[in-house]
Order: sequence, then structure tokens, then C-alpha cells
Amino acid sequence: MYIDLAIVEYKNNQFVISSDPSKLDEIVIFDYLAHESYWWQDLTQEKLRRFLQFSLCFGVYEGVQQVGFARVVTDYTTFAYLADVFILPSHQGHGLGKWLVECILQHPELQSLRKWTLNTRDAHTLYERFGFQNDPMPENYLVYKPKESKQ
Repeated sequence: MYIDLAIVEYKNNQFVISSDPSKLDEIVIFDYLAHESYWWQDLTQEKLRRFLQFSLCFGVYEGVQQVGFARVVTDYTTFAYLADVFILPSHQGHGLGKWLVECILQHPELQSLRKWTLNTRDAHTLYERFGFQNDPMPENYLVYKPKESKQ
């Protein structure tokens, strides 16, 4: 069964945040994640296409130019994982990252979730302002990392 989600857009002066997948600029997303992020050393075009297809994605746009991105991996019922949040360096320092997270958390299809998670090495203060915190019981949190596949 496929869930057909309504496209959500938020406007702030010359900027727009949209969940419309047809607006995503794969070149911008790939270039940033593969070459500027610390978390995607092995990103390929195929991996990018797969996670864009199976995630709820948000683009940040100035006019038609994409200047930011984030995605949510979710079942739309109980759980969401916030991932790959970025604003291009040329547009950082203007509150776009805060606005992006705020808009994602307001998405109507994500209001009944019991738990959100994310991983970050350096943006704790950004997420803490929205209520994210270190897991109070980290002993209950497990991670499985399978050996790299040979794709």
C-alpha cells in the first residue's frame, strides 16, 4: 500500500521549504553530501536515488535554486529518523537550518509519532532547541552495522 502525501510548502520572504519531490535538485544534494558532509563518504548516485525515493524529503529553495535539504525516514505512525540536514555554506547563518527543522516537525503527517531520532556530531544546540536530547537510557539503544555489501 502506498501513502499519497499532500505536498507541504512553507514560505519565508524569498525562501520556500517544500516536500515536493519533483523540485529536488539531485546534483546539489549529491554534491553537498558526497563532498562536503562528514557523514557520507561512500555516497553513490544509486544510493541517493534510493533514499530520495523512500524518504520524506524537504528542499529549501531561494527562487528555483535549492540551498538546503533534509529527509525523514518514517512509518508515519510511531517513529521518525531525521537525516542529511544541510544548508549550503553560502546560505548558512540566516536561520534557514532552524526554520527547516521547525517546518519538518510541523508536517501534518508526522504529528502522531511517539519518537524521533537523529545522529549528529556537531549540531546538538540546533536540535536541542526543538526538544531533542541525549537518550536518557542509552543502555537500551542498540545499533546493528552489517558488513559492507559488495554492490
